[in-house]
Amino acid sequence: MPEATLNITAIPAFQDNYIWLLKTAGNACAVVDPGDADPVLEVLEEQGLNLSCILLTHHHYDHADGVAALLEHHQASVFGPMDDRLPIVHRVCREGDQIHLPGLGVNFRVLEVPAHTRSHIAFYTNNVLFCGDTLFSLGCGRFFEGTASDMQNSLDKLAALPADTLVYCGHEYTQANSRFALAVEPGNTR
Repeated sequence: MPEATLNITAIPAFQDNYIWLLKTAGNACAVVDPGDADPVLEVLEEQGLNLSCILLTHHHYDHADGVAALLEHHQASVFGPMDDRLPIVHRVCREGDQIHLPGLGVNFRVLEVPAHTRSHIAFYTNNVLFCGDTLFSLGCGRFFEGTASDMQNSLDKLAALPADTLVYCGHEYTQANSRFALAVEPGNTR
């Protein structure tokens, strides 16, 4: 049986975060990196959706602090990396794991992409990538717990995905990254 078609919507949070809402047919849905529960709960209420899964790429507050409040309202499964700084993870995800999102009929492959944090992971399915704070438009994440070599290895792993992969990152940094690129290489026309 083929996988369901995944519909993806951005839920803005904080100053520049994206919380990604995933849904297929029916009213079941998932969210990726809900740092703030309030905007998620608002969208779920407006659209009559039932949150069945939460995907976490890493432990930073702006990606994970909304989980407890969401679980007060929904019985969702939480998928995330092995990291004791994440207070709630029902299913620990490691490199190569295949996870099935209950209620959505979608499977993801887990990729370990350390550098921003030591336990950072990404979720990939059918040319769709949720990469948290590893990769952005015109840039990559800061190295809080990893090295440049770690980041290079993580970016190489993501670069090996199909060229038509759609990338869903954790923040809107495009304008800031383009200003930086122009400041560093003002004559670069590529």
